[in-house]
Amino acid sequence: MSTTTLTADTFTSTISDNDIVLVDFWAGWCGPCRMFAPVFEKAAEKHPDVVFGKVDTEAEGRLAAQAGITSIPTLMVFREGVLVYNEPGALPAPALEQIITAVKGLDMDVVRQQLDAANAGG
Repeated sequence: MSTTTLTADTFTSTISDNDIVLVDFWAGWCGPCRMFAPVFEKAAEKHPDVVFGKVDTEAEGRLAAQAGITSIPTLMVFREGVLVYNEPGALPAPALEQIITAVKGLDMDVVRQQLDAANAGG
């Protein structure tokens, strides 16, 4: 599976309708973004069970602002609609693989319990 272009119209539904979604926030003028793009593409081909979305921060400035993007590239990873990873910086292929493996291995019941406890102030 290749990457999918995400827009303000498709971002929320893509995250809610899929188990695991990786989102690369990027821009054409960004050197590190251009370096990360082929790494992201290869991972998309290797993991057809995962959705790999790309948000062009130039075309989707409002979406990038709503997502709190202050540096690009930024990778966000969602599992079952929950944001489980959010870091700026271009990743090498082995680091991206580690993140994907870790996210696939998450026990989402535990993650939700942790979120509930954090939101309850405990």
